[in-house]
Amino acid sequence: MPFVHSSFYRFTPVPDPTGFAEWMRERGAALALGGVVLVAEEGLSAAIAGEADAVRAMEAELQARPGLAGLRFKHNACERRPFSRLKVSVKREIVAFGVPGVKGDATDTHVSPQRWRELLDDPDTVVLDNRNTFEFQLGRFRGAVDPGVARFRDFPAYVDAHRDAWRGKTVAMYCTGGIRCEKTAAWMQQQGLQVAQLDGGILSFFEAFPDAARDWQGECYVFDKRIAIDAAGRETGTTAEAVFTDPADAWRLNRARRLDPTAED
Repeated sequence: MPFVHSSFYRFTPVPDPTGFAEWMRERGAALALGGVVLVAEEGLSAAIAGEADAVRAMEAELQARPGLAGLRFKHNACERRPFSRLKVSVKREIVAFGVPGVKGDATDTHVSPQRWRELLDDPDTVVLDNRNTFEFQLGRFRGAVDPGVARFRDFPAYVDAHRDAWRGKTVAMYCTGGIRCEKTAAWMQQQGLQVAQLDGGILSFFEAFPDAARDWQGECYVFDKRIAIDAAGRETGTTAEAVFTDPADAWRLNRARRLDPTAED
């Protein structure tokens, strides 16, 4: 495969988000990388892609930055460039949860892909999809529950409504790359729930198991030109028009279309 997609995040203090963003733009342009990068005082969340040597060089430079030593990257080989350009934005939060004061600092909640497989077979586990409904409808882990939310900010209300029924069970959560679960797990711990989050998310699970399709049903939505990948990490050919059929998701459809402005890119 000629191109590599790399996704990563880290909750760590960033004293100068604007300066960090400017550095990312400069280095990304020099390495001909595309992607989407969010920088905030609470940390960094990103997906970048380009030729393999360029991606490796960017990863090495990132790990040399303060607070980013040992930064973990999830990789996926691509037949074409997933992004047409590099967009780096400074935000108030790298993931907007909607509950003030919640940080991505959950303790003892991460479980490996191997342990995740065991939890899927445990009758005392509630497998909770921590994504939007359109993502769930496209693909999900076997036995997963759809919280039916249109935005990540709606998730806390769903948890509040089901918290008592989940007492004594393990709430096993997952999302695409793991970042959404970080804040959710921290908050749910505060609510007295026993939480397990899939370390590295769906993408990490796909990387770990050649037979990931045993546990994954359908496709996984990715926020780039490919739109969706299968359990082997391959672009499926699913179009944005096939994903966003609800009129309420028209803005998401328009956003997805802007990711692929030229057919030949």
